[in-house]
Amino acid sequence: MPAYIVVDNPRNWPLEIPGAEVVAAREYLTDRRFSDIRRARVYNMCRSYAYQTVGYYVSLLAAARGHKPLPSVTTIQDLRQSAVLRIVSEDLEHEVQKALGHLKSERFELSVYFGRNLAHRYDRLSAALFDHFPAPFLRAEFVYSDQWRLHALRSIAASDIPESHRPFVSEQAERYLARPRSPERTAAPRYEIAILVNPEEVDAPSDDKAIRRFVKAARDLGMAAWPIGREEYGSLATYDGLFIRETTQVNHHTYRFASRAAAEGMEVIDDPESIIRCTNKVYQAEVFERHGVAAPRTEVVHRDNVEGLGERLGFPVVLKRPDSSFSAGVVKAADEEELKQHLEDFFHKSELVVAQEFVPSSFDWRIGVLAGRALYACKYHMAKGHWQIQQAIDEKRRRYGSHETLPVERAPRGAVEVAVKAANIIGNGLYGVDVKEVDGRFLVMEVNDNPSIEAGVEDKVLGDELYRAIMRVFYERLEGRGREERS
Repeated sequence: MPAYIVVDNPRNWPLEIPGAEVVAAREYLTDRRFSDIRRARVYNMCRSYAYQTVGYYVSLLAAARGHKPLPSVTTIQDLRQSAVLRIVSEDLEHEVQKALGHLKSERFELSVYFGRNLAHRYDRLSAALFDHFPAPFLRAEFVYSDQWRLHALRSIAASDIPESHRPFVSEQAERYLARPRSPERTAAPRYEIAILVNPEEVDAPSDDKAIRRFVKAARDLGMAAWPIGREEYGSLATYDGLFIRETTQVNHHTYRFASRAAAEGMEVIDDPESIIRCTNKVYQAEVFERHGVAAPRTEVVHRDNVEGLGERLGFPVVLKRPDSSFSAGVVKAADEEELKQHLEDFFHKSELVVAQEFVPSSFDWRIGVLAGRALYACKYHMAKGHWQIQQAIDEKRRRYGSHETLPVERAPRGAVEVAVKAANIIGNGLYGVDVKEVDGRFLVMEVNDNPSIEAGVEDKVLGDELYRAIMRVFYERLEGRGREERS
C-alpha cells in the first residue's frame, strides 16, 4: 500500500522520512491520480487542521477515497472539543501523576511524535495521548494546582519542531510507517486486518496456534493479518479491519478499539453494538422475551423486587452479574440464605441482577454463528464435579470439562435453529450461542460475542476452513464496500 506524506509546501518540508512520497496538499486534493488510487496511507502533516482548511480537506477526502488518513477527521474534531479533553484528562489521571510527579514547576509542555517523546520517562504518557488522539505531532500542556492536569492539547506543524528534535522525529516516523512483511509473500496484500490479542490473558478466546491459523487464512485470501496489542491503538486506523480476539467488556479497551475502528469506517468483529448487547445479560433477558426466544425462566431483579424470588423460580437459583463472562460472575444459590448473601454481593456492583431457574445438564451445546449462519457445533461438558463447563481454581488456573465437535448438520436441528435466531437478534457478526436441551426443548442460555475458537477444539471438524470462513467475511465485506464506492 503506497504511503504519502501530505504537506502544505514540499519545498519547506524539513524532515527526511524513508518509505513515503512527500506530496503537496493541493496536489493531493486535485490531482486525479490520487483519487484513482484505491488504497493508500495518507499522513496529513499540514500546518492546520481547522475546519474547511486544506489540512481538514486532506483527511476528509482521504477517507472518501478509501485511503487511511492520519489524523482522521474524527481525531481532528476530538482535538477541538474541550469536553473530550476533560474526559481524557480524567482517564489519564494516574498516568499523568506518575509521569510528572517529580516536576517542581507549575507548567509543563510535552511534545509527542508518533506516540513518543525524546525522554523515555514520558513514553507511556506520550503513547497514551497518541492512543486517544492519533495525530503525527502533538503538544500537550499540563498545569499543576493540587495535582497535574491536562490543560490543552493541539497538533503542531513540522516547522514547530525544534531542529535538535528532527533526527528523533524522522526515526519515529519511519518506525511508525514501517510494518513487517511476511517473507512468504512479497505481493502487496489487498487488505490488512488487525487481530487484537493479549498474550497474558488467562481466558483468551483463541490460543497462539489459532491466531497463527487466522493469519494464514487471511494470507490464503490475499490479505495480511497482524496480531496487535492494546498499545497499538494509535495505529489502528492504518488497517482495513479489526478482529478482536481478547475478552470484550464495555468499560474496557476492547470496546474502545471496536468503537474507534467503527468510527474510522473499518470492518469490525466484534462491533461495538454486539459487545454492548452480548456483555449484558439484562439486555439479553429482555430481548429474548420480546422476540420469543426459548430460554429458562428469567427475572431481572433489583433490591425492591427480590421478595419471593426463590419461590417463583425454585431452588437452586442461578444469579448472573449483567456483565459476566466465562462463568465468572455466575453463582448458584441453594437456599434462601445463600440467595440473600449472593444478591447482596451482586448489588454492590450493579443495580440489576439476572436471576434464572437452574437447568441441570451434563453439557451445553455451543453453536457458532457467523454472519447469520451456523458455522460450527460443539458439546461442552461440565467440569468434573462442577455445574459449569469451567471451574476457576485460582486467578490463573482453570479446570474444564471435555468437549466434542460435530458437523453442524449432525447437531440437533432445534438447537441450531434457536441459536441462529438468537444470534440474528444480536447482530451480524461472530457469536457463540449456548443452548441446553431439556425434555426435548432447546433453551438459549446466552449469546456470547468473541466466542472461543481454539486449535483442536472448535476447528476439529472444519479445520483450516473455519479460519478461512471468518477471514472471508472480512474480505467479502471490504470488497462489497469497494463495489459500492465504484457504482
